[in-house]
Amino acid sequence: MASMTLEDLSSQLKKIDFCMLSTNAGSGRISARPMSNNGDVEYDGDSWFFSYEDTSKITEIEGIDTVSLTFTAPPSLLGKPGIFIAVEGFASLVREKAAFEEHWVPDLERWFPEGVDTPGIVLIKVSASSIRYWDGEENGEVILPGSAS
Repeated sequence: MASMTLEDLSSQLKKIDFCMLSTNAGSGRISARPMSNNGDVEYDGDSWFFSYEDTSKITEIEGIDTVSLTFTAPPSLLGKPGIFIAVEGFASLVREKAAFEEHWVPDLERWFPEGVDTPGIVLIKVSASSIRYWDGEENGEVILPGSAS
């Protein structure tokens, strides 16, 4: 069976709404919390998440920008395990309203009631450097251009 490509993995990620975003919390601690990507996963390996500015994850990203994302899809009806995807990358914070509008989906109003004008809103962009996967039949890794292996 052929290895998955970045396009294959991005297609899988679009089907998985929630992941765990892990950041470096300092003193050797890792902090993880669930985040929704709202299907906003590009073929170039970028994932986008909205957050409030005054959260520990934002402080942690400002301190150390290396992060990981962990995605899991449930098993299929035919009994095949779901796919497990681990993304390693770098987070950056985007505070431009134009970027908010580009990545906004109506379901986000549940957490951000004033939409892109919600006070204290920030966009987290996670740029993958490598993506590992396992789907019960194959496993592998995609190293993105410009990343060390």
